[in-house]
Amino acid sequence: MNSIAEKMFARRAVNEHTKLRLGVGVFLLDADGRVLLEKRSDCGLWGLPGGGIDPGESVHTAAAREVREETGFEIRVTRMIGVYSEPEDRIVTFQDNGDVVHRIDVIVEAEIVSGDLVLSDESEEMRFFERGDFPGEICPPAIKPIEDYLNGAIAVLR
Repeated sequence: MNSIAEKMFARRAVNEHTKLRLGVGVFLLDADGRVLLEKRSDCGLWGLPGGGIDPGESVHTAAAREVREETGFEIRVTRMIGVYSEPEDRIVTFQDNGDVVHRIDVIVEAEIVSGDLVLSDESEEMRFFERGDFPGEICPPAIKPIEDYLNGAIAVLR
């Protein structure tokens, strides 16, 4: 892991200044069943497309908005994989403002309905991967969801 990622995902205790943020991560499948991963520009590690759920948004709406913003694709959510909240995997320090955030993420699977892949400012690279051929440098909050997904788990509560 590079030094930026080490600082971003370093284990730390929560305190009264720690923020709680609800987000969504998306296993986005192409027509061949390959999964889209993004190499994040903030830490240089691979993860799932997704982001924060805004007030007034449903999980479906947030997933569609985040994927559209990050990839250019319109999607259809097909199922929920799980809800991930374990602090040891989900405490993040954002480098731009120093906020320490405990992320709780709803992870879903979706399929592409339309659009062409575009790269946003949030990504260094995006690529479709075969299920058994994911890159080694995975963003810590995405590790357990990816393991669960590859093992066929659904409705996980971690």
